[in-house]
Amino acid sequence: MARTKQYAVAASGQWTDEEEGRRRLPAGEVHAWEPGRNETVCGLSLSRSQLARFPHVTWVDTFPESGGAADRVKRVCPRCASVAGRRGRDARPRWCSINPRP
Repeated sequence: MARTKQYAVAASGQWTDEEEGRRRLPAGEVHAWEPGRNETVCGLSLSRSQLARFPHVTWVDTFPESGGAADRVKRVCPRCASVAGRRGRDARPRWCSINPRP
């Protein structure tokens, strides 16, 4: 059985949430990032792109409908969302073959 990957977040900015005990949260443009790797899922280098790592924030928390760490997220990378998954109201359903030809 294939193990599902857990993606963290890399973002172009950060802010500190005073209500939750001074927790660092992502801001600006967010990308999916697999901890242990030095690049995002879409292929951007973390150091060259000057992206901040957030290993404590999961990828699902960056979507506005999740109510998690998405308060100051301006843009979700569409390439990362296509690989790591985009779940929410505007997510397209997964492809499935209903009546395949013989």
